[in-house]
Amino acid sequence: MSELTIRAAEPADAEQILGFITELAIYEKAEHEVVATVEDIRERLFGADASVYALMAEVAGEPVGFAVYFLNFSTWLGRHGIFLEDLYITPSARGQGHATTLLRYLAQMAVEQGYGRFEWNVLDWNAPAIGFYESLGATPQSEWIGYRLEGEALVAFAATPNR
Repeated sequence: MSELTIRAAEPADAEQILGFITELAIYEKAEHEVVATVEDIRERLFGADASVYALMAEVAGEPVGFAVYFLNFSTWLGRHGIFLEDLYITPSARGQGHATTLLRYLAQMAVEQGYGRFEWNVLDWNAPAIGFYESLGATPQSEWIGYRLEGEALVAFAATPNR
């Protein structure tokens, strides 16, 4: 197994991050949904008001993957947690333990910071990822159903006057 190096992403990584996002979207059959630009990535991850973080995974100085995460908060625990938005290892680097190393890095960060949870979502059809996550000891949270307002529905709801 090649040795993986994990480091905080930097503004110069924005183009590579967007490339990985696009590769992930292609895998998830949703490439058409990627509308982010390099400038969006640079501003949202590295701008003055950034509240999202990214890690780069490299082998011999070459990027092989990334993780994007943000802090959430559990009112019940009274603690922050980490929510993993994206984890991606490029196909040529898979099967070498890099995803496990990246997840463990984030888990260690959560423990070191005293966070109460480390959470993420997975598409229900992604059997390889589900099997992988369960092999790590992660459990699916079937009691909660995710909801989303986006696009026209978000705009319409926001424009509806309160009664």
